[in-house]
Amino acid sequence: MILIIKDLISNLAILVTTLFLYTQVTSDSPLKTSSSVSRKIIAGLLAGVLSNVLMQYSMDFGETIVDLRHVPLIVATYYGGTLPGIITMFLIITGRFMIGVNPSSLAALIMIILITCATVLSNLMNVRRSIKISTALTASNIIFTVIISFLIRDLNIMLVLAPSFWILSYTAGFTSFYIIEYVRKNQKVLDNYKSEATTDALTGLNNVRKFDETFNQVSSQAKQKNERLSLLFIDIDHFKTVNDTYGHKEGDQVLIQLGEILKNTVRSFDVVSRNGGEEFTVILLDCPTERAEQISESIRENVEIHPFSLTTGETIHVTVSIGLACYRETTESTIELISDADAALYEAKKGGRNRVCIA
Repeated sequence: MILIIKDLISNLAILVTTLFLYTQVTSDSPLKTSSSVSRKIIAGLLAGVLSNVLMQYSMDFGETIVDLRHVPLIVATYYGGTLPGIITMFLIITGRFMIGVNPSSLAALIMIILITCATVLSNLMNVRRSIKISTALTASNIIFTVIISFLIRDLNIMLVLAPSFWILSYTAGFTSFYIIEYVRKNQKVLDNYKSEATTDALTGLNNVRKFDETFNQVSSQAKQKNERLSLLFIDIDHFKTVNDTYGHKEGDQVLIQLGEILKNTVRSFDVVSRNGGEEFTVILLDCPTERAEQISESIRENVEIHPFSLTTGETIHVTVSIGLACYRETTESTIELISDADAALYEAKKGGRNRVCIA
């Protein structure tokens, strides 16, 4: 009887270790019901392989074998929906018949089909996640107990096997879901940290750190490909007056809306950043001075005519000054591009604001 518990615990260890490794490898693109068909197929295949591995470490009662093959099926169905569940089911059935064709394997066929149906139905329930999981595991345990009672007639074995199976089935199921959710939660936190490290929290644009990183990358590419690279330095005119008059909360609204104007005005592949305060930058990829000036003027005009909405319902108008520098045309070195664009912005401010100045 001790061997029964020992073999089930071995199944549990294999299952937990494999699922942990799987969630680590797929943490960037976890399985969801909205995942692509190809991803669902792959998940179903992997779950089916894991179930077959568990069958290789099962307990033997003559022609009957007992293991935790149903847990990968429940996990795949819960996260991926019906398709990976059906794929896992067919692989389990195939693997069981490869071990042997007998009344026990036919009973296993019925059992795994019923468990699949029960899991799919529980997944459709409009209840909390924990209830769905509990329902699927309980249904599978009941189905197992009913079917195995016809195959194993020894009451002494059943008195040990059934409770042991229920306990380890619940343990394996809840542990599997806990591991998956734990890894996903940690990955989400890590992704948030990565995003916050490179994204301006107010506008959602790149922050100065991301700007520096991107600028270094595109500068190297421009050198290698002999391309033009233009840089715009953009500053809101008299922004301090906006903050002093309406408050910093309303000033933030202006910054947010300006970010949207910039994104909607430049090309889809250009890089827009908020470098701090009221200062923004736009990296125009493979863009000569003439085209960069046209984009700059479009930005200036769009900002000038835009009614900036405040939280009070009031609207105000602001203008921007823009400094422009272009690698290989106004500026010979990418290293000097930032200083040249900044100097051009200073000239635009000095010349009366609400204008574009080219280095």
